[in-house]
Amino acid sequence: MLLGICKHNNKDFLLIDIPGTYSLMSNSQEEEIARNYICFGNPDATVIILDATCLEKNLNLVFQTLEITNKVVVCVNLLDEAKKKNIEIDLNKLSKLLGVPVVGTVARNAKTLNNLLDTVYNVCCSKIICNPKKIKYIPIIEDCILMLSSEVQKILPVSKQYLTRWVCLKLIDKDDSIINSIENAFGIKLSNEQILLKLDEIRKLLQKNDIDSSNLKDKIVSNIIFSAEDICNNVVKYKNSSHQNRDRKIDKILTSKKFGIPIMILFLGLIFWITITGANYPSQLLSDFFGYIQEKLLYFFNYINAPEFISGVLIEGMFQTVTWVISVMLPPMAIFFPLFTILEDLGYLPRIAFNLDNYFKKACTTGKQALTMCMGFGCNAARSCGV
Repeated sequence: MLLGICKHNNKDFLLIDIPGTYSLMSNSQEEEIARNYICFGNPDATVIILDATCLEKNLNLVFQTLEITNKVVVCVNLLDEAKKKNIEIDLNKLSKLLGVPVVGTVARNAKTLNNLLDTVYNVCCSKIICNPKKIKYIPIIEDCILMLSSEVQKILPVSKQYLTRWVCLKLIDKDDSIINSIENAFGIKLSNEQILLKLDEIRKLLQKNDIDSSNLKDKIVSNIIFSAEDICNNVVKYKNSSHQNRDRKIDKILTSKKFGIPIMILFLGLIFWITITGANYPSQLLSDFFGYIQEKLLYFFNYINAPEFISGVLIEGMFQTVTWVISVMLPPMAIFFPLFTILEDLGYLPRIAFNLDNYFKKACTTGKQALTMCMGFGCNAARSCGV
């Protein structure tokens, strides 16, 4: 997920947060925005934020990012949560295997964040030289990339030669949207006669090896997954071999087709009921308190013989309006958002996104959008209380 384009010491760097669940090969619009900015926006550095508790899943997108930029800083966040689950990560070894700086962080620890910023700055200023390790695909795909690379190198700008391998892969994969983006950004044409002849040879070669457009992407993704698994086996140690058993048992229930949606509706319904019912009492107390203050203020204004229009504007206008909003809005928001935060800390929100992803795709978005919609219900609940 694209977090934003940030500045530190007059340097631009892109922040990409990789949640526990995501799709490979940039299927969502926000992933396409992140990819296009990395390729064509010339960021001084790209910071990829990983979850230390599920490193293997996160590394898949890291490898894809390393193919399109040579200035990357990997931030392994939630080290405190990993420690609770008895997970140890050798960050130095991970850095050597990836060929880029790896920084461990705990978001609540300012020292680790400062260390991350310093590393990003050093990469931006070329004080730290990155040498990203590229994915090694199966031999037949590597041969196809090699066949095409010389022709692609002739067309790409000198400053973008490091994208040769990635562009070759996209040409072989016939990813027209990315190819069009590359052509528009660099002002080049990737459909000249020499490249088309090479692509024709490549497709014939792939067909001889039982690889076509239906399974080519699967071959590519499987190599990425295997590489991520291999690295994790080298850098991650689990003190408790059954550390994921409980999470998997919970996932089977909370993300199942039979129970996932009903449980989600039950949880959200319970939160709304607690919010609306529980907010009535503090709302009434605040209303009574502000009403008492209003009476005293009116008495004071009458005592000093203030003009009626002044007391009307200040007390019955401004003061009464502000206190009504506080009485109605503050209690339900103070209840709803902490409850929603508890669900996030328990790891239930990504499961909601997973359950709703298929439905939201029909509306041309992703299940992650459901979380922002649920957050918006905080204000809806407050208005319901006001009514």
